[in-house]
Amino acid sequence: MDKLLKNARDFVVPGDKLVESMEFLPGRNCFRDGNGIYVKKTGIVSIEGRVLSVIPLNGIYMPSMGDMIIGEVTDIQHNGWVIGVKAPYQAYLPLSGVRGYIDPSRTDISKIYEMGDFIYGKINMVSSTMSVHISMYDRICRKFSGGRVISVNPAKVPRIIGKSGSMIDLIKRKTDTRVVVGQNGTVWMEGEKESFVIDVIRMIEEKSHIEGLTNEVEKILERGVVNEKK
Repeated sequence: MDKLLKNARDFVVPGDKLVESMEFLPGRNCFRDGNGIYVKKTGIVSIEGRVLSVIPLNGIYMPSMGDMIIGEVTDIQHNGWVIGVKAPYQAYLPLSGVRGYIDPSRTDISKIYEMGDFIYGKINMVSSTMSVHISMYDRICRKFSGGRVISVNPAKVPRIIGKSGSMIDLIKRKTDTRVVVGQNGTVWMEGEKESFVIDVIRMIEEKSHIEGLTNEVEKILERGVVNEKK
């Protein structure tokens, strides 16, 4: 197999070549030109098997099929709910996307999801005209009650979650806080250490490009403070 020209976690800019090989596949923010794979956006290299991607340092959320998102109910219509997902356009949760049959002529659907509610749902349709539909059928989908919601840079979500969920699992375990991260850059949390968890997540956002971040986060969680005064 051909040798990679860049390694995982390397900083790259548009035009950088990652590899000259047909053995690898271009992922997000990468493209193929001949036998080479090149970078589209400034960011950090991510390698998953044979797929080469770049995690941008900054960016907006673009919905993709299968994404798990946290959205806010921004409007209630006759046959469903308009959901804000921090994308350039809003998403829609139709009645058909909710478990169980609902007759809107007999049911006040605002009693199911009302304005300002936050939900954890799955993107199950993204059309060519950028019509985005959400489903609540997955067993982990739900409406949040209580807790706090913050926004993060969607480009930093993979770093906040960590490989196979390692980073976010570490935070939840050490703080005894319930935390859910949406791929659209919205985070919900509930527990006695919500403010501390927010500080930790903000630190991960700021230092997402450095090596050894998981070890640094673990030390911070053990101390129980992000910035210690000297």
